[in-house]
Order: sequence, then C-alpha cells, then structure tokens
Amino acid sequence: MSAGLHAPWPVLLGLWLLLCVSSGAQGGKVLVVPLDGSSWLSMRQAVQALHARGHQAVVLVPDVSMHLKGEEFFTMKHYEVSYTQDEFDRFFQKYFHATFERQPLPMKFLKGVEKTKQSSLIYLKTCRDLVFNKDLIRYLNSSSFDVVLTDPLWPCGALLAKYLSIPAVFFLRSIPFELDSEGTQSPIPSSYIPRTLTALTDHMTFLERVKNMLFPLAMNYVCHVCFSPFASLASDLLQREVSLREIFGYGSIWLFRGDFVMDYPRPIMPNMFFIGGINCLNRKPLSQVCIGCFIQALAR
Repeated sequence: MSAGLHAPWPVLLGLWLLLCVSSGAQGGKVLVVPLDGSSWLSMRQAVQALHARGHQAVVLVPDVSMHLKGEEFFTMKHYEVSYTQDEFDRFFQKYFHATFERQPLPMKFLKGVEKTKQSSLIYLKTCRDLVFNKDLIRYLNSSSFDVVLTDPLWPCGALLAKYLSIPAVFFLRSIPFELDSEGTQSPIPSSYIPRTLTALTDHMTFLERVKNMLFPLAMNYVCHVCFSPFASLASDLLQREVSLREIFGYGSIWLFRGDFVMDYPRPIMPNMFFIGGINCLNRKPLSQVCIGCFIQALAR
C-alpha cells in the first residue's frame, strides 16, 4: 500500500456529507483539532484539499508544538499552555530515546506504560488549557463551525466537539485498547480478531485464542491509567458523569488511515471508512540508485 494520502476523494467523503447538509452549496467552516506529530502530516493534506474545494479551516494550535506551523490554506488560532517549549522538547527526547532501548519484555512493557502515562498527562494538560480558555471558547461558539476534524487518539477534539455541540469527524490510524470498537459499539470477536500488541494472527490455536481473550484484562489497566483522566476532565467540563465510551462515541464518521491490506479484517459500523495511507507525507519516487540496489538484493 502506498504511503500518504494520494486520493482525496475517500478522505473527504465524510466531511463533504456533513458540510453539504449543513451549508448547502457554499463552503463550510471546519474546526481542526490536530494531534501534533506524524498524525498532522497526514491531516494537513486533508485540510489542504478542503481549502481547495472552497471550505474554510481553522486549526487550533498550542503555543508549544512540534510540527504545527502556519500555512496559507488555513487560519491558525493559538492558545496558551502551562508548560514551556524546552520542557516539551526534553520530555519527547527522553520518550523517543527510551522507545529504542533494548530491554527484556516485562521491563519494556512497564516502561512503556510509564511513558504512555506521562505523554497522556502532557496532552491532558494541553486539553485542560484549551477547553477552559474562556476567550477561545467564546470565539468558537460565535464562529458557527459546521464540523470538527480531529484525531481521537487525543480525545480532546472529541470532547470539544461534544461541548460545542458540533458534529465530529475522526481522522486516525488507530486507537489503542480497541476504544474505537467501544465508541462505535462495533463487535470485536476474540475468536479470530487478534488484539493489538499480542503478535497473534487471525489463524489461532485454542491456547492462542485463550491468550487473545485474557490479554484485554491487562490492557484495561493501562487504558484506565492513560485515558481515565480525560473522562474526569470531560465530567468537569460538562458538569455531569462522562465515560470514555461516550466521548469516543460522539464521532459521526470515522476515517481510518489504513485498510485490510495492513490490518486483519474485522466487523465495522456503517460510519467507519478505511481510506488508506499512514502517518507520513506523500511518497517520493525511488531514485534509480535505490531501485538498482533493491534489484541486486533480490538477485542474490
């Protein structure tokens, strides 16, 4: 499968449906709540394609970021966060360095949980600074947006859409702990759908199926550690008890940057679409040197 979003039609299908219904023949207004990092490299192209078709996009950007920079095809709206660029950079340098350390599997799992917890706290702090920014919320309420485009791996965009009562389109590669299945109430049979991180295939022995059924019990703890603070934040914002399922269930349309070439087939709901592509920019053609080396390697 080719990398990047090389065909805008399937990517924009869900957005067009919502925008056409709400705004007729005129261009719609899209509020973009991106996830910084590689996710933005793909979402950026969808925003550019929307602009080319007459839609107006406003991208919410924290003062501290990695890849979120200004472009002529969207309007940036900054908001302050309660940490500095140096603190942000130091944290992710340690995060990326630890990712490539060689360690025994139990130690790697425990450190992975701790890294995920720390990064989740960074994004939680960012989300709190966003949703409790009174001036920004006042601006968003008065701007009459038609749809929110966001990556639900950082559920702040989903929470903001719910708070503003704006339809949400989720643009993602995947969500850990099968939270997409939870949010859409899509079945995920353990008998033939391997859970994430199990390294199993869709052809499992009986014992492997048992492992596949037990594995989510351990993952539920990790999910609680990483994502439950967002449910608490949502409860504070909406002034009532809110669950993770309700937050992820707010998505009107799910656009998955992947397909069943890379992922095992599974049941999906009618509002879930596989659009291809991964977390990267459009591919560049291979040079003749690279092609020659590849052919030589095959011939050996």
